[in-house]
Amino acid sequence: MRLHHLSVTAFGPFVETAEVDFDALCDAGLFLLSGPTGAGKSSVLDAVCFALYGAVPGDRQHAGRLRSDQAPPGLAPSVTLEAELSGRRFRIIRSPAWDRPKKRGTGSTREQARVTVSERRGDVWTPLTSRLDEAGDLLSGLLGMNLDQFCQVALLPQGQFQAFLRADSGQRHQLLARLFRTSRFERVEGWLRDHRIALRHASDDRAAVVADLVSRLSEAAHLAVPDDMADLVVAAEGALPAWVGEVRDAAAFRRTTTEATAQAATVAHETAAAASEAARALQTARSRVVAAAETVERLEPATSPHDDDMARLEQARHAEGLGPLARLVDDRQRVRGEAQERAGASLTAARDAGLDVDDLANELERVTDELASRTALLPTEQRWAELRDEHADITDLLESLTGDEELATAEAEVVIALVRDLTAVVEAADEALRAEPAAQARVEASTSVVAALDDVLRLTAEQASAATDHDAARALVVDLREQLLDLRERRIAGMAAELAGALAVGDDCPVCGSVEHPHPARSTTAQPDTEAERAAQHAVDDAQAVELALHLHLREIEGALSTARAGAGDSDREGAMVALSDAQARLSSLRARVAAGATARQRLAESTTRSADLAASTGERRLRITELTKDLEHLTRQCLDLERGLAEARGEHPELRSAVEALSARKDLVRAVRADTGGLDSARASYAEALSALESAALEAGFSTGAEARQAQLGTEALSALEAQVDERRALLTAARQILDEPDAWELLTTPEPQVTAIEAAAEAAAEAREGCRAGAQAAARTAERVHRLGDELESALADWAPLREELALATRVASFADGKAPDNRLQMRLSAYVLAHRLSQVVAAANARLAGMSDRRYSLEHVGRRGAGERRGGLSLVVRDDWSGESRDPATLSGGETFVVSLALALGLADVVAHEAGGIDLQTLCVDEGVGALDAETLDDVLDILDTLRENGRAVGVVSHVAEMRDRIPTQLVVGKARTGSTLRVVARDG
Repeated sequence: MRLHHLSVTAFGPFVETAEVDFDALCDAGLFLLSGPTGAGKSSVLDAVCFALYGAVPGDRQHAGRLRSDQAPPGLAPSVTLEAELSGRRFRIIRSPAWDRPKKRGTGSTREQARVTVSERRGDVWTPLTSRLDEAGDLLSGLLGMNLDQFCQVALLPQGQFQAFLRADSGQRHQLLARLFRTSRFERVEGWLRDHRIALRHASDDRAAVVADLVSRLSEAAHLAVPDDMADLVVAAEGALPAWVGEVRDAAAFRRTTTEATAQAATVAHETAAAASEAARALQTARSRVVAAAETVERLEPATSPHDDDMARLEQARHAEGLGPLARLVDDRQRVRGEAQERAGASLTAARDAGLDVDDLANELERVTDELASRTALLPTEQRWAELRDEHADITDLLESLTGDEELATAEAEVVIALVRDLTAVVEAADEALRAEPAAQARVEASTSVVAALDDVLRLTAEQASAATDHDAARALVVDLREQLLDLRERRIAGMAAELAGALAVGDDCPVCGSVEHPHPARSTTAQPDTEAERAAQHAVDDAQAVELALHLHLREIEGALSTARAGAGDSDREGAMVALSDAQARLSSLRARVAAGATARQRLAESTTRSADLAASTGERRLRITELTKDLEHLTRQCLDLERGLAEARGEHPELRSAVEALSARKDLVRAVRADTGGLDSARASYAEALSALESAALEAGFSTGAEARQAQLGTEALSALEAQVDERRALLTAARQILDEPDAWELLTTPEPQVTAIEAAAEAAAEAREGCRAGAQAAARTAERVHRLGDELESALADWAPLREELALATRVASFADGKAPDNRLQMRLSAYVLAHRLSQVVAAANARLAGMSDRRYSLEHVGRRGAGERRGGLSLVVRDDWSGESRDPATLSGGETFVVSLALALGLADVVAHEAGGIDLQTLCVDEGVGALDAETLDDVLDILDTLRENGRAVGVVSHVAEMRDRIPTQLVVGKARTGSTLRVVARDG
């Protein structure tokens, strides 16, 4: 971070606009911020903090009075800062919340805080955001610190200079973790804890499965679980498998015993069942003969009910021919009754209606004349109804137009407000459209960096794998070459045997030329030949080709990795992903506003058109309302005239048509009475004729009267049933006589009744005993099968649980060690604290390099791993060693001047380590606002010499002091002037 330019207006003690050129101050390396007490030296640092974070350090933030009290009422407070953050130059313009006078009337209104962040790209300032939350995320991400951490490392205000020195381990842990970005180690700790918890839950689930299987197995085997298996984990190691074997053996023995008992009971039941079957067969045969004898005895007497049934059957057959006449008499009797009921009802209705039933002809003529006169008036009533409907339609239309007029007026007001709102949305969309290309370019740049970082990770892994493959191929080439050389040596050593093997009888020796070969050489072992040597050479050539290809592949990966690293630059993936996410969110927001603008632009055109349409239709609607009002008055007069003429014709009826319908119904009633009385006379004559015909036919059939003949009739179903009953009795008697004529019928009649009940009871007892034994055997078999199955499931569950228990034990040990709770973690430090302790040791080493010169080599900082008093975590404690006395002291025991020197050295050391840490924050501007006045002259010289050495690294240090001696020692100064009209700022640069 490097400051370039600061401008403040109506902020703190500065009424008018005051500007600071930090470039001129930073070029000197060491500068003094001086001025009288209360002039506003600390307010300059407050303005820097407010521009970056929207807040000021310490208790001044809680006072809520950032605006100058002396500023004119309408002057808005603002701070503008140009600074370089992460290699990019930004301009931040902030304004705190303040109360301004109302533009109309008296009083004030609250202006909310505002911010604008722009980035310099080339010679153009490109706006990035004007949202407070987006600006906070962007700047804190670039700085890598929050306000408190920034004040402890870069801008050391009054009252907080020694905060890092006197902080406990927990507070240092938070600061260092943010500065050095070691959150990945905390995530490792969290992952180990979560992994242990997940394994514990999984182990508990497996243990629950095992416990459930043990319970089910003990229940199935009807055995209690032994007491030595209360600890399921211990039992799973040995006692539980042995108990499963014992349960299985007991179930198998019980199954064998019950099966033998069931087999014996089955044999006894078969013997009793055979005896029962023979007794039932004898009983059935004897019962058949006895029943036949009883049937013959019952049906053979001379007179029996069977003879009466025969007589009834004969009379029913004679009376069956009179059925049609009887039915005709019944039908005509029914018709006569219905006609009598209709005639009575008609006469009753006529009397109730006031008709003269004695002179129906004259009554019919009078009703007909009255009906004709009222029917002639129906068209007049129809016209009156049409006029009423038209009157109602015009009334409804008039009400509708009046309602439309009110709705149109309300809609016009809404449309005017909508046009105003849509115009604002369209203007915002146009502004977003202008900012969209810059946001798109930022997304593309961030995407490129993230892709390059991903390529670096991937190519690094590929490089390691390719290097391993290349080394293996190169080693294989060496091995194959050695094998080839060994094979050649063995072939040369056995060349005589190879030549001897090629000799033939009578051929010349290729060595001596002789045709005789008395003692050819013989090989004692397998001798390599030309083919073997050629194959070995081919293997070497193939291996060299593979090694060359892998070498070229490795060089290609290294080249790509170099390109990817160049594209990634110094960015880390977390920061790149945050930048990409911010850029994408910004681009999405702009595009959403552009899309909303397109929709709003279309709606704006529609709303404008709608407003014009509403204005045009208003005049037409009002003219139409006037015309309809006049038509309604004319229709009202016509309806009243017709109503007076129809009132007399309606009489008591609500309308003329109902009066006509009532007269028509009266006429129909007269006609119905005349028709019903004539029908009754005709029905009576037809009934008398049918009754006379039935009496004559009954005499001819042998009956004395028709009533006797009707009584003898049985009906089709009854007649058929009687015939079937006579035939059945005849068949029973014939079948019974045939049974008694069988050869063994007499022997069965004289045989005693067998004791079937006792025999069957014995058979049933044997069957029950057999079923009981079978049920016991089946239950024992099912129990044995279930015990065997549950035993297999329990053994499988134990096998599945065993590796999980081992993994849980390992995860518990590792998680406890990483969390600083394991006994073998001698320092009792968490993993993240251990890593930060290493970083803190680097900070202490860098601070001691500064502190040795400042304190005349008296004091040095020491990093200790033990926990301090009242601290929950250790590893980040600091003590100050006094080399003059040889004792180590708590920083709280230092004097004011000593505390300033040690704190300054620690702050500078922290800045050095952070600046040189890969992916860290480059702090090029430091400011110290405390403690210089407490130093003696000699110590002050040493401190200034150390601060002056910071120029070598391009870092600038500002010292805030009103001490006169400091103005003489530091030539470059930012002087704060104090006056009644407000403070001022000016840069003074004196020669050496």
